[in-house]
Amino acid sequence: MKRTFPPSELIINADGSAFHLHVRPEQLADKVILCGDPGRVDTIAAHFDTKECDISSREFHTITGKYKGKRISVVSTGIGCDNCDIVVNELDALKNIDFETRTEREHLTSLEIVRIGTCGGLQPYVPTGTFICSEKSIGFDGLLNFYAGRDEVCDLDFERAFTTHMNWHPRLGAPYVIDNNKELLDRIYDPSLGMVKGVTIACGGFYGPQGRELRIPLADPEQNAKVESFEYDGRRITNFEMESSAIAGLSTLLGHRALTVCMVIANRVAKEMNTEYKNTIDTLIQIVLDRI
Repeated sequence: MKRTFPPSELIINADGSAFHLHVRPEQLADKVILCGDPGRVDTIAAHFDTKECDISSREFHTITGKYKGKRISVVSTGIGCDNCDIVVNELDALKNIDFETRTEREHLTSLEIVRIGTCGGLQPYVPTGTFICSEKSIGFDGLLNFYAGRDEVCDLDFERAFTTHMNWHPRLGAPYVIDNNKELLDRIYDPSLGMVKGVTIACGGFYGPQGRELRIPLADPEQNAKVESFEYDGRRITNFEMESSAIAGLSTLLGHRALTVCMVIANRVAKEMNTEYKNTIDTLIQIVLDRI
C-alpha cells in the first residue's frame, strides 16, 4: 500500500510548491548544487546557458537552468544542519511524493546533490585556498539521531573511536559519522587540482562549537586540540563547516547521492583567514558544474 502524507506532515502551498522552498515539482532538476549563501546561487547560476526559474523564499533561493546540456538546480540552504533538514526533505518530497495525491511515488528518483561551501582548515596540509572533498562527515548537530536507520548508515566504529578520544560529554548530542557518496567523490576529486580528501566536522554553531571564544568561556578549551590530534584508520579530521553531515546523512537515508566540497578560507592551526575568497571559489564552482 502506498504511503499517504497528511497536510500536517507534508505542507504544500496554494500554488503547489513545497512549503519552505516555494519550488514546484516540475521546477527541480535531478542534479542539485547546494550552497549556504543565497547570494552564491546567482554566482553559480551565472555559468548557466539558460535559466527556467528563479525563486526566493526566506534564506532559500533556487535557480534551475541548463549548463552544457545538463539540467541543474542551485539551491541555498542558509547556515546550519537544521536548515539542511528542511532542504533535503523538501527536495526529496518534490521528486518522490506526488503532490496531487500526497502519496509516495511508485518509482523513486535518486538525486545527485553536491554542496559547494567554505570551511576552516584544521591541519597544516590544508592551508587557505585548499579544496577539500569530504570523504566522511562527522555531525556535531545530532540531527540524524532523530531518524530511524541511523545506525545502519553510519560508521559506528569511527564514532566510538572519536567519542572516546574526545572524552565526549553526555550533555552534548551524540556525534554521528556518515560517508559521502563514493561515486560522486571519485568523479569530482582530482589531486592534480590540489584537492584533498578529508574528514569534515559539521558544527552546530560558528563560535563555541568550533572552539572560538569571544566573551563566553568554552566548556572544553581543549576541544580543537583533541580534534586536530585525532586519527583513525589513517584518516585525520581536516576541516570544520556547518552542513555536510546533515546533507550526507539525510541523502543516504533517502536514497540520494551527496557530496560536500569546500574551499578552506581559514586555517585554525595557522590562525590565517582570507575574507577575499569570492573570486577563487569560482574555480571550485566551475569544477563541480563540469563534473556533476
